[in-house]
Amino acid sequence: MTPWYAQGLRFDCTRCGNCCTGAPGHTWVSEAEIDALSARLGVDRESFIRTYCKRVWRQGRQLVSLVEKKNNDCIFWAKGVGCTVYEDRPRQCRTWPFWRPLLADRESWDDAARGCPGMNRGSVHGLDEIQATAADDGLP
Repeated sequence: MTPWYAQGLRFDCTRCGNCCTGAPGHTWVSEAEIDALSARLGVDRESFIRTYCKRVWRQGRQLVSLVEKKNNDCIFWAKGVGCTVYEDRPRQCRTWPFWRPLLADRESWDDAARGCPGMNRGSVHGLDEIQATAADDGLP
């Protein structure tokens, strides 16, 4: 079956932070991402996990997510600065908005686009790129 986005989708990140701020949720991190982020911050792995992570049970397994600030912003988002770990941001962040749930149907995509000024604008990303990104979106 041909996906609804077979002709590609437009997206250029504006680094507005809308996907990093305000809404509650999870930013899943892998073991390798924990290692990269802890090295970037110059802290040992266990200190990083204690300070910046929480364990979450999802689908019968324990996963690790970054903690959020009290206002639900990402712990690494700074107003006026943006993502303070941008070069080492988790795969989930790198693959936005080409997440499997957003590609499920046009309505899901359009709903997300209402909060993201980079969606439906800018560069066209082709079907192969979108599908490869979605297959490795960092979501459980």
